[in-house]
Amino acid sequence: MKAAKPAIYGRRGVLATGHYLATSAGLKMFAKGGNAIDAGVAAGFALAVLKPHQNGLGGECPILIYNPKDGRVVSISGQGTAPRKATIEWFRNNGIKMIPGDGLLAATVPGAVGAYATALLKFGRLTLSDVLEPALELAEQGFPVYGALHRTLVSLKDKFVNEWPTSAEVFTPGGRVPKVGEILKQPGIARTFKLMIEAEKNSNGDREAGIRAAIDCFYRGEIAEKILEFAQNNAFKDATGKSHTTLLAKEDFDTYETKIENPVYADYKNYRVFKCGPWTQGPVFLQQLKLLEGFDLKGMGHNSADYIHTVVECSKLAFADRDRYYGDPVFTRVPFDMLLSEEYNAQQRAKIDPAKANNTTPHSDYETVSDTSYRGDTTHLDVIDAEGYMISATPSGGWIPSSPVIPYVGFPLGTRAQMFNFNPDHPNCLAPGKRPRTTLTPSLAFKDGKPWMVFGTPGGDMQDQWTLQFFLNIVEFGMGIQEAVEAPTFHTTHFTNSFYPHEKGDGTIYVEEGIDLAVLYKLQEKQHKLNLNRPNSHGEVCGVRFDFDNGLIEGAASLKDEGNAYAMGW
Repeated sequence: MKAAKPAIYGRRGVLATGHYLATSAGLKMFAKGGNAIDAGVAAGFALAVLKPHQNGLGGECPILIYNPKDGRVVSISGQGTAPRKATIEWFRNNGIKMIPGDGLLAATVPGAVGAYATALLKFGRLTLSDVLEPALELAEQGFPVYGALHRTLVSLKDKFVNEWPTSAEVFTPGGRVPKVGEILKQPGIARTFKLMIEAEKNSNGDREAGIRAAIDCFYRGEIAEKILEFAQNNAFKDATGKSHTTLLAKEDFDTYETKIENPVYADYKNYRVFKCGPWTQGPVFLQQLKLLEGFDLKGMGHNSADYIHTVVECSKLAFADRDRYYGDPVFTRVPFDMLLSEEYNAQQRAKIDPAKANNTTPHSDYETVSDTSYRGDTTHLDVIDAEGYMISATPSGGWIPSSPVIPYVGFPLGTRAQMFNFNPDHPNCLAPGKRPRTTLTPSLAFKDGKPWMVFGTPGGDMQDQWTLQFFLNIVEFGMGIQEAVEAPTFHTTHFTNSFYPHEKGDGTIYVEEGIDLAVLYKLQEKQHKLNLNRPNSHGEVCGVRFDFDNGLIEGAASLKDEGNAYAMGW
């Protein structure tokens, strides 16, 4: 297939993010003398302003970084921890069967700000003031409302006006939704940025001391105080039907530290793929690869019935292991020595019937309830520079549809604790100070032993299915990076949904238009249930890679979500 738009090339650096103004914000860091990490952090903070319906400063952001100075890949845990008061007993004593996906009960300590600041501190070279400059301008001076944001605000108008006046003040002023192209300002977020910049400047120390002072301002200073003052003293109705305040307390913020960890990785032919640990769903990507390497995918043909069947059946096995084994590794041991082993994957591979779908109902630790709450979305960013620095980050949570805006600081808390369960024997059971197993999953890959590509997408549980196909489009079918982004995709929901109310999937394959009709008939013959989706409706994959043939850096961004995702080169 021919790509609808060209890939982007650069010599000094290339970015791909979920919004063109965030990409522009990151690109400006190269002009300041920054590297890919500075650019990625600047873009990440800008995305928190530009896409408030998909991510925010109160949310999460797992990050993968390659540091060319020591040749290591590291994972930065941008997932906040559960409050100390959040116990299974507390919820059961209050008659709550699962943590709701809206309101204040599901809030963890905000992780995104600590992750960005830690990335900057350890691997960047600019100051926090430098990287916050574009995001501050976007918050203070505003940016044009675009279609997806406008539609979200239309759907939220009544809730904001009737239940969340602090959100209405910012996003539906005077009870009116801003039109597409109208300027939207967020003075509260601008104030938060200014407080952090002021703390950095007043630290009277070097660059490192300044960034640490800004982190303290957010987690142990005025910003944390304002968050807790509002969230502890105002109750809001959530999916339980009752109103609740937050379980977060000062001690949760005071003791929070962003973790830098070793990633999990697996080899596939001459490639090595790195993912964040099992506090994310990321390793499920690796499990799918280890299963798939036993099949001749190229021989099956791209998006053929046999190819789709094989990928989907491997996904079902890998996601079943995700739901059985994954959780915060600080609290539980996840047996990757088994899950990624040749022996185990050979046994698992043998379970796949090439002629018949596995439609067995997956196990669930949740009770089924009805729900109309917002499921959220996510965004993504990737950057590579000529020095060899690489960053892949997937910001999400703290979005405006699920929790009210906190006045003064200008952003909502997240609701990621909804992903915990109450089975005390499960690796992802709720516990104080624990990270919920998030769906957020950036990717970083080597080729022939050399750092090569960073990539990712929004999309909840489906992220590691759509990015898997993007990866295979390149390594198995020889597609260019933009062509690989645009190719029609598919996914299964044959697992328990990570978001409240945790519905069980029924094995349906969702396919984008563009996959041949004859292929769909053959999949039905293999007893797959199908759902046909419109073109360009699955995710929003971005990717950046080194082009070893010409020495340039190449980037691509999805056409989806109205084409707001954008790649730029320097």
